[in-house]
Amino acid sequence: MDNKIFEFERRDFLKKASFALTTLGSSSLSSSLLLHSTVFAEEANSKPLRASYFCNGELHIGEIGKGEGTAITKGFMDFKPSWSRTEDKLIFFRRIKDSMAVNNWKTAISIIGSDGSDLHHLSDGTKTDFNPTWTRDGLNTPIWNRKNDKKGSFYVMQGKVGGKPGEEIQLTDDSYHTWVFSTLIDGRLLVQCDHPKMGWGNYLMTRGEGTKPVFEKVECQLAANGLLDRVSISPDEKKVCFEYQRGFNYVYHGRTLYIADFDAANRSITNMKPIANADGKMFWFAYPRWIGGDSSVIYQASDKRFAEQCQLMLYKVSDNSTTKVSTNPASDYRYPHGEAQPC
Repeated sequence: MDNKIFEFERRDFLKKASFALTTLGSSSLSSSLLLHSTVFAEEANSKPLRASYFCNGELHIGEIGKGEGTAITKGFMDFKPSWSRTEDKLIFFRRIKDSMAVNNWKTAISIIGSDGSDLHHLSDGTKTDFNPTWTRDGLNTPIWNRKNDKKGSFYVMQGKVGGKPGEEIQLTDDSYHTWVFSTLIDGRLLVQCDHPKMGWGNYLMTRGEGTKPVFEKVECQLAANGLLDRVSISPDEKKVCFEYQRGFNYVYHGRTLYIADFDAANRSITNMKPIANADGKMFWFAYPRWIGGDSSVIYQASDKRFAEQCQLMLYKVSDNSTTKVSTNPASDYRYPHGEAQPC
């Protein structure tokens, strides 16, 4: 690993995980964290479901189906929260400069406590920074996507809790497109990439020296005929949920939501099962995320063709049932995210 990245993470690493590396080794640390994640998933299945979500531009936190929840941000347009595995923090992006074209927005990657405390920004709002999440390796390292303004593609960035704009580190080369979706306990990132040698596809990416990571192709039959998007790995790392778009011309209405089996060792996504909008009607079904361990998937859905306003829906894996869990039909709910379950 590049020395800059190592130094960037070393203090947090020593604080949270060095004892495990020195006594058990890194592979044992990953196994220990994965065991903890499996236990967490089992416990989460029996707890009330709490989530963070966008409601009319604010970020809210609340128990699913129990009312509007508590707004922890106000006065801005804040998008796409992700909840850290530990330390009870949310990472999101704040729109600083609007534009008719979403990819021309200027945004700031921001972190806030789930109680609304300790808001701080990791980027300065002069760039297009989207869809942040956290590593699951015990470090809670912020990861996000940044636009290359000259090419229109994206590359992957890394920050740190308590960091300041200008301290972020570039993880992938900005000459080709890479977009991070989700992360694994062993430190790898699940990405979409137009790799200059390996081609377009989904990969598990291992951070490397500077902007030279290692990419390993993830196989999925659906990927031959369309796009897997906003993929989220379950806490036990045995399943994924994702949006699927037929064809490769990017549109977000008309997508089908799936769950599937995920094999991180063999890098495969199999046994795909549609859970919403199976026939691809032109509604906005989006942002599926695991909640309550691996028991359920929460997502947003519009009730009119080509509509922007959405409600929150909950799909239960055990009985294949779907329930609307947002409570105000006049509000716009989007980007739900389960408690302590980074995407």
